[in-house]
Amino acid sequence: MRTHARTVVIGVGNEFRRDDGVGWAVISQLRMRAADRSLPPGTVLATCDGEPARLIALWEDSAVAVVVDAAHSHPGTPGRIHRLELDAGSVTQPATTSSHGLGLGEAVELARALGRLPARLVVYAVEGADSSLGTGLSPAVAAVVEPLAVRVEDELRRRRGTTAGELP
Repeated sequence: MRTHARTVVIGVGNEFRRDDGVGWAVISQLRMRAADRSLPPGTVLATCDGEPARLIALWEDSAVAVVVDAAHSHPGTPGRIHRLELDAGSVTQPATTSSHGLGLGEAVELARALGRLPARLVVYAVEGADSSLGTGLSPAVAAVVEPLAVRVEDELRRRRGTTAGELP
């Protein structure tokens, strides 16, 4: 069994499907910010296409996994951010759906069934406006990338002062 860092932040999506690339954009922003201010020790930044087995492999053995993904919600408000927090004992179905065929919900359910959920899973789902082929985020989604990166970074820093597996 591989041992992963205590905390992993995963940007999920496809940067060639416009707003579906928001997770990757947030990871890119976090990497740029980390050049000036390091993230807490043991933090890994990763991107993933959303395939459930790859997601599970990235968060397996982590005390905390933070996932940023695009979401579809009806009715939707492009750029609106949903925050869901799950622990290994409580899994609920989110009100939004992933923009992928097999989504984060399926990965969570599979990981739960296999006993491979991180101790704490935090999901930031950003409602998108455009998932057509191409690059570049819609203005509403692009506007939340930096504030969401700051929010994730703040959450990671707050976590540093707590015991393993706990988020404030």
